[in-house]
Amino acid sequence: MKVTSRRFAWLLALGVAVLLTGCGFELRQSPSFAFRTLFSTTPVNTSMGIKLRRALEASGQVEVISDPRQIERAQVIFDQLAESREKVVVGRTSSGAIREFQLRLRYRFRLRTLEGKELIPETEIQLNRDINFNETGALFKESEEGLLYSDMENDVVQQIQRRLATLRQL
Repeated sequence: MKVTSRRFAWLLALGVAVLLTGCGFELRQSPSFAFRTLFSTTPVNTSMGIKLRRALEASGQVEVISDPRQIERAQVIFDQLAESREKVVVGRTSSGAIREFQLRLRYRFRLRTLEGKELIPETEIQLNRDINFNETGALFKESEEGLLYSDMENDVVQQIQRRLATLRQL
């Protein structure tokens, strides 16, 4: 009886593997870029600048240059045009007390060559997260807000990487 159930489990696992292979399922690979060096105007001392630099360099394909004296080495220039955060009240109780906020992160950028040829025109990424508010847990909500902003920054970096990877030639 045990041999039959083991054989059945093994055949079931093999069947699932064959189905996943046949449907084209594949783990996400790191993106490939059409350039090897990138000059970034994103401030390197901000959390967004640090995350973007780490993500691009982690691919092992791109060297990020932030020193303006070495801009001639770069194949492309990544311009951060704007980064803004907003906290908007979206819900109130019947007595007028705040019940819910919406956190917003907007990031605008473009990609161009040294000669000024625009490779990716001005693009804006906007992310929103809702957060409930309770006066008794205000300190906890402040730390939750920081975590949500950090999560949104990670999402923006991933979206930027995917958009940079769509570029096939300079």
